[in-house]
Amino acid sequence: MSDLFAKDADSVTALNPLADRLRPKTLDEVVGQPHLTGEKGTLTRMIASGSLGNLIFWGPPGTGKTTIARLLAGACDLAFEQVSAIFSGVADLKKVFESARMRRTNGLRTLLFVDEIHRFNRAQLDSFLPVMEDGTIVLVGATTENPSFELNAALLSRASVLSFNPHDGESLNLLIDRAVEAEGKALPLDEEARASLIRMADGDGRAIISLVEEVWRIAKDGEILDAEMLQDALQRRAPIYDKGQDGHYNLISALHKSVRGSDPDAALYYLARMMDAGEDRRYIGRRLVVMASEEVGNADPQALVVAMSACQAFDYLGIAEGDRALAQACVYIATAPKSNAVHVALKRAMSSAKEYGSLLPPKHILNAPTKLMGDEGYGEGYKYDHDQPEAFSGQDYFPEKMGRQSYYNPEERGFEREIVKRMEYWAKLRQERNKS
Repeated sequence: MSDLFAKDADSVTALNPLADRLRPKTLDEVVGQPHLTGEKGTLTRMIASGSLGNLIFWGPPGTGKTTIARLLAGACDLAFEQVSAIFSGVADLKKVFESARMRRTNGLRTLLFVDEIHRFNRAQLDSFLPVMEDGTIVLVGATTENPSFELNAALLSRASVLSFNPHDGESLNLLIDRAVEAEGKALPLDEEARASLIRMADGDGRAIISLVEEVWRIAKDGEILDAEMLQDALQRRAPIYDKGQDGHYNLISALHKSVRGSDPDAALYYLARMMDAGEDRRYIGRRLVVMASEEVGNADPQALVVAMSACQAFDYLGIAEGDRALAQACVYIATAPKSNAVHVALKRAMSSAKEYGSLLPPKHILNAPTKLMGDEGYGEGYKYDHDQPEAFSGQDYFPEKMGRQSYYNPEERGFEREIVKRMEYWAKLRQERNKS
């Protein structure tokens, strides 16, 4: 009878998805994150010390965040609980916390793994703080977004952030080899097709296993697929570049220079290539905002507004419709008049800040909240500009020992032509006021 049950268990296991069957049983079986799970890895050291603190796992999908959290619980004799921020609310968290408290009274601590933790709002994130502080749970949160921007400071101050890297070609090849060994059959791809399959996975360990399974489903007996046949069969093209390597930086550089060169067609081409390769649209949006500010600046202040609006539109609409908003911003920025005068001015001002950073502002523009400060001359002689003719006093605002400086030299292009007129007008008035 026991043999029968064993056979049934083996049959059930064989029906599990390949990715589940290949899931590592120990940390040393994990591939792709040697800085964390290798012999001298951060997590390896934590386990050896017997002290596991609260952690935030930050990295792209399919890099082993969930698997490693489970393995940590096993290695440290912790009960494992898992929730997803997509499907859970405060009520669900309270139940998990109460279960953890019950276990703790019995001498068992709980590792709570929170997937997509960045999707929780501030109040939900704050609910973790008491149970983290009193040791009810060891929190391991997973996020694909930058924790510095997406998680609140109170939670980050109580947890260590560990970065997960996308799988490289070596680790994806190793996963393929493990799949082949587990299934006991060769992968029907030639060398070029195998390389293409690895590019299709785009650093995602789960994706490569799913793709391997798909290859076995579509290949005919005795057939060896080449790269073109693989692409046609899977209806999926390999990414044009690795988002973590040179191709990524080459294309964003080409996009930026096309925008700077006022070539909307070339800019759209490189934008489309990045989108086609699966580039993070928020990254593209951030770069468009940079271009609007750095390359266009005050020659067309509306460019920055358009870029920011496109980012918001993408968040509201998602891919497809949102891509059009990014493309609209790209074309607007590329066709706008160009000026880097603000960019250059800031660099000049930063240089002065380093050189004259120890100088105090002139006393007449400092407030005097106390009598002593008033006696010291703070605020003395300050002229309120709105009380002056044309709302302009012409006072000097630089530190006395520094003297007036000139950083911003607007171009005679676009809206900056108007700014030139304004600055010349204020300069003339300043000269007149300081004569009298």
